Amino acid sequence: MTTDSTDVPLIEQTQETISAWSRYWQSINWDNIFATVIEKGFSILFFSVLFFILYRLGKYLIHKLFTRYLKKQDNPKARAKTIRTLLDNIFVYTLFFFYIYTLLTIFGVPIGSLLAGAGIVGLTIGLGAQGFMSDIITGFFILIESQMNVGDYVKLLNINIEGTVIALGIRTTKLRSLDGTVHFIPNRNITTISNLSRSNMQAVIDIRIVPAEGLDEIKAIIKKVNEQLKIDLTEITDGPTIFGLVDLGNGNFAMRTSLYTINGRQAAVKEIFLQNYVAELTAAGFTIPNQAMPIA
Repeated sequence: MTTDSTDVPLIEQTQETISAWSRYWQSINWDNIFATVIEKGFSILFFSVLFFILYRLGKYLIHKLFTRYLKKQDNPKARAKTIRTLLDNIFVYTLFFFYIYTLLTIFGVPIGSLLAGAGIVGLTIGLGAQGFMSDIITGFFILIESQMNVGDYVKLLNINIEGTVIALGIRTTKLRSLDGTVHFIPNRNITTISNLSRSNMQAVIDIRIVPAEGLDEIKAIIKKVNEQLKIDLTEITDGPTIFGLVDLGNGNFAMRTSLYTINGRQAAVKEIFLQNYVAELTAAGFTIPNQAMPIA
């Protein structure tokens, strides 16, 4: 059997390559590698278990805190649940950050250099996210200070929007107007809140009359109606009180009564009083002017 001379250099080259790999393989300190793997694996396992315990402990403490918080009747559940969600997220993200930081440290990643680079990127992103952070900060203080709660009827004076609060979040607030329109409002746009659901509300009832027909008789009928409805309507908290004759302008006069009701019932109570005034005065033969009131 003959060997081609061109095959000799190829065989020698292959032998040299194998020999180089063999020397490289033998030069590897396998004991050191195995020791490092075991050491880092143990560290990862230890810190993973530690952070898991911290996670469960933190969630348990937050749960216990808000279970006790919700037992207080003056703390609305919607607001409490929103605050709990916020604290849950803050806790989880903070714990996750330190967990990743610990893992990178175990693997010898230069955290300082990464944070320096991330700081520049974060500054750039932060400049574009100022509105978002403003929403979160404003929403947090609205919740903490209980400026409004789900179900409250509020007026946002600076943006001229009013309605019932149907959702209160960290970034946006949702209101429903009387006509059904739903407004999604970034929290940073909320500066002045007039909450109409925190105390009793006033109802003013004006019944138009003809003064020449007898003010004393008209007032007596109105007083009789007031005394009867005060007994029937438990939502009245103060009054009713007859204010007296008022000038509506352009020759129009009315007998005015004022009272206070529990929040949200003022419009219905006002309508009931007005209906009874009209019915009783009409039955007694008094005139209820129905001509249009001129606008000056």
